Amino acid sequence: MQGLCGLGVLVTRPEHQAAPLCRLLEAEGAEVYPFAALRIEPIAPARPATGGRFDLLIFVSANAVRCGAALLASHRDAPLAAVGPATARALREAGYPVSIQPAGGFDSASLLADPRLRDLAGRRLLLVKGIGGRGLLETELKARGASVEVADVYRRAPAAPSAESVSALTERFAAIRLHVVTATSGEVAEALWHCASPALRAYLQRAHWLVPSDRVGRIVRGLGVDAPLLRAASAEDQDLVAELLRWRSSESVA
Repeated sequence: MQGLCGLGVLVTRPEHQAAPLCRLLEAEGAEVYPFAALRIEPIAPARPATGGRFDLLIFVSANAVRCGAALLASHRDAPLAAVGPATARALREAGYPVSIQPAGGFDSASLLADPRLRDLAGRRLLLVKGIGGRGLLETELKARGASVEVADVYRRAPAAPSAESVSALTERFAAIRLHVVTATSGEVAEALWHCASPALRAYLQRAHWLVPSDRVGRIVRGLGVDAPLLRAASAEDQDLVAELLRWRSSESVA
């Protein structure tokens, strides 16, 4: 029997990223409802990377790869680093080899643990990312002696769903067809909460929230959500599904 049969899951990833997770969930029997809380908007870097060769290009996300294609093309011979397996996969699928990626972990701290990034004195790096973020990577790379140029190639923006879309989602909760809300980043959680009507927020408070880290869990709690949290090992699709399977299995045993 499929492990998620009878479970309704709200997938809140941006529209272009939601399909793989939806397929994995459906393969396990879940009833999936895509509702993009964020959209990713490509932008031209405010200060284009020019003037010589970079010793390393660091991509922080798969969105950075997708929106930074022009930078990849113009620095084709530079070694590449990826923050996490999804980013590395996006680079390889675009036809570019990855020189550095975390051996374990899925975040900036994991990448910084790589010994090849320990001493960066005199090296010139290009950090390709979206607007905002925590800044840990840039700060630490500079502290290790690197000259770091930042290229912001996309922005995250609330999806601004219509009143009809919010109403349809609320009705799905009311019909007890949704039980789990996915929030793969703090920005996604905030965007979903702020677009929700009071009636929808009431249902979001009763559902389980699936998050990829304690940090995202704290952001969810900061919104005033006291619903149960399910903590996946990462934001990777397979880890999200694995956590739901683990939870359903434990619920069945109980």
